[in-house]
Amino acid sequence: MAAVRERRHLNLRLPLPEPSERRPRFPLPLPPTTTISKSTTADAIGPQDIEKLHVLGHGNGGTVYKVRHKRTNAIYALKLVHSDSDPLTRRQLRREMDILRQTDSPHIVHCHGFFEVPSGDVAIVMEFMDLGTLDTLLKTNGTFSEPKLASVARQVLDGLSYLHAHKIIHRDLKPSNLLVNSDMEIKIADFGVSKIMRRTLDACNSYVGTCAYMSPERFDPDSYGGKYDGYAGDIWSLGLTLFELYVGHFPFLQSGQRPDWVTLMCAICFGDPPTLPKGASAEFRDFIECCLKKESGERWTADQLLAHPFLSKS
Repeated sequence: MAAVRERRHLNLRLPLPEPSERRPRFPLPLPPTTTISKSTTADAIGPQDIEKLHVLGHGNGGTVYKVRHKRTNAIYALKLVHSDSDPLTRRQLRREMDILRQTDSPHIVHCHGFFEVPSGDVAIVMEFMDLGTLDTLLKTNGTFSEPKLASVARQVLDGLSYLHAHKIIHRDLKPSNLLVNSDMEIKIADFGVSKIMRRTLDACNSYVGTCAYMSPERFDPDSYGGKYDGYAGDIWSLGLTLFELYVGHFPFLQSGQRPDWVTLMCAICFGDPPTLPKGASAEFRDFIECCLKKESGERWTADQLLAHPFLSKS
């Protein structure tokens, strides 16, 4: 609890931290200048093959574009990380590339290749999801019904089950990292702070990801068995995500309340898990409770949750 005690003396107006982790001492090299492709076939996409259409968003030292393949007219999303990005961003890019090379699931955003442009910027070419993110849908269309949430939960759990079976933990699951298309297919994206658990006893840094969606043991592992279970942490984040999509605001805060680090930490570590408002079905209420157990060992796994009765609503 030492880390928590130190934070109590900080300015209570601290803004909600963005995804972060300790920066390495020395810059990490970017990939080599030759084209890096996930595929070794002749169909690999390079910088000469695409035309930028417009910007989809900015953040974390890069820009995401909607692009068109010149020969096939296929539409993709291009994540371009700038050559002058800081070492942390470069490290996150390499991590994301490593994971995308290894994943092949209908519920993980598909990567079509990697390459470096002459300026030194590095690009990841991914499938284009035309409705953006679940966060965007929440802001434009309002809250989600239980049947829609059951569909979202099933698809995200399918993705998490795949990742966890391959010893990959996401560590930053939230509405803005879940992409959606017009067929309401949901895909997990943004693996910049994810981790491949190569050994059973791998250390797992607690302070990466987005503060608001961190589980209690990430803030204070000593009070929750002395360790952070990344797989259970992803389930906690899923529970908060579904809760937020249902009520329209972050569960631990009142609608419109501006968060700060200490308020969030105290609510997550010392408060009871949030409870759904009246009107929620018994199945949905139980599903959320299975995700938001304070003790990580009591949370259901992705495979267990896939058999939960709530998903029959989808």
